[in-house]
Formats: sequence, C-alpha cells, structure tokens
Amino acid sequence: MSKKTEKTLSLICFVLLAAFWCLASYGKWVSEIFLPTPTAVLQKIVSMAKDGSLWANCWESTARVLVGWIWSVIIALPVGMLMANSRKFSAFIQPIIEFARYLPVVALVPLTLLYLGIDETQKYTIIFLGTFFQLVLMVCDTVSGVDRNMINAGRTLGASRWQVYKEVIFPAALPGLMDDFRLTIGWAWTYLVVAEMVAASNGLGYMILKSQRYLATDTIFAGLILIGLIGLLTDFLFRILSRLVAPWQERLTDKK
Repeated sequence: MSKKTEKTLSLICFVLLAAFWCLASYGKWVSEIFLPTPTAVLQKIVSMAKDGSLWANCWESTARVLVGWIWSVIIALPVGMLMANSRKFSAFIQPIIEFARYLPVVALVPLTLLYLGIDETQKYTIIFLGTFFQLVLMVCDTVSGVDRNMINAGRTLGASRWQVYKEVIFPAALPGLMDDFRLTIGWAWTYLVVAEMVAASNGLGYMILKSQRYLATDTIFAGLILIGLIGLLTDFLFRILSRLVAPWQERLTDKK
C-alpha cells in the first residue's frame, strides 16, 4: 500500500470521527453536558488562547512529560543494553523490573508525595515510573535482536567490549530503539493526568481534572484534543528524527 493511500485512509478516519461528533452533538443525540459541540470546544480553546492560559498549560505539561521521559531514557538505555548482553546482570535485575512494571502508577502517587513533596520532582517521577520499566524491557528486546554474527565479527577484529557496544550494537539497534522511544513518550503523555492529579496548579491534566468538578465538558474536550494534537506532533517529529539519526534503515525500507 502506497504512502498516499495510507494518508488518505487516515484522513478518512478523522473525517468520519468528526462527522459522528457533529451529528451526535448538533443533532442533540447526546446531552451537551456529556458531549459538547465542536463549536463550544473551539470557542473554549480560542478563549484560553486569548487569556494566555492555553500556552502556559501546554508548556507546563510538555515540560513535565519531556523531563520525566528523558530521565527514563537516560537510565533505561544502558540498563536494557546490559540486560541483553549479560546473563548475570539480566538474572539479577529482570525479576525486579518484571515485578515493578505491573505496579499501578496511580497507587504510587501517595508514596511519591510522601517522599518527594509536592514540587515538580514528584510530577517528573510519576512520568518516569510510568515509562521506565516498560522501556527497559523494550530496549533489552530490541538489542537482543541484533545479529550475533555482527557482534562476533567485531570481537574477532579486536574490538573492546566498549567498542562493540558503541560501534556495533548501538548502531544496529538504533532504528528499533527510536521506535521504542516514540512509543514510550506516547505512554508518558497518558500518565500526565496522574502526574498532575495532586498539588498541581497548572497544566493540561490539572485543567481537565478541575473541569470535571464543574461538569465543564467543553474544557475537558479541549484539554483532551490539545494533548492529542501535541502527541501527534511529537510522533511526527520522532519519525523525522528517526530518518535523520538512522538513515540506513530508511534506505533499507525504501528498497522493500
């Protein structure tokens, strides 16, 4: 299937979803308390843009997601690579990772508040906990898929352990790692509302939770749409970045 066809199908999906929303809201199929009209949501977004709250909330939420996710990447990348190439290290740490990744992040909010207080570090930590353990296993799986013949060839040519990681394993796994990063930053956005659930005074997640108390569904929809749009932009940027940092993978894909 061509890229043009893929884009057309994606556009059709968005159009159908928007059409259903319009029919259900303007046609009064659903009460406006539960489903606001697109006009009401657009007016709310314009209103927030005019008073400056839109940009402030978007910036605060984006910063929290990025900082928490970057922490996760910095630690998960070396840990996952070591797990993939060291059976002893994997046997030592994998049970802890497997156990921790099933813990619900929401249940950890009280502990993070107790240990870290109510400042930004607590919010970064929630994003970190929501992505780190899954990312470690994804990195391990991606690195484990590197052709062992390439690694053996590097060792045969006299490469040190560090050189094997740097010159063989990392470049070979990089395309897959970029996909792992792109997926987990999406997960980071899903934990935003959890991160801003307590002791937050700004951010898109805080805005959504605050609006819930007053049944301001137009504001809730506005926040959800903004998070989705920022997520789509992030995904698009990651696709471009993947082509820049791993152009060899793009060329291989084009030949298929």
